[in-house]
Amino acid sequence: MTDVGHPRSDAKARKGKAPSGNPIGRFFGRIGLFISQILDELRKVVRPTRSELWQYTIVVIVFVTVMMALVSGLDLGFAKLVGLVFGG
Repeated sequence: MTDVGHPRSDAKARKGKAPSGNPIGRFFGRIGLFISQILDELRKVVRPTRSELWQYTIVVIVFVTVMMALVSGLDLGFAKLVGLVFGG
């Protein structure tokens, strides 16, 4: 036995879709669906604790400092090399 044309099967097929009808109703229905999906995803977000946030912040600061030192050292080295090659 198939559920073709059965009201419950049609309701299941339309669940989660924008409502049919006039274009303005569909537009606002889609916006409502979009916002509800955003809120559903935000409920899944795991926020770091205060100590984790401090650890992550320190790691980022240390990493950026090391990269700045590396790039500065390379820049100084290339500047001296160019000065030696071209007689600066």
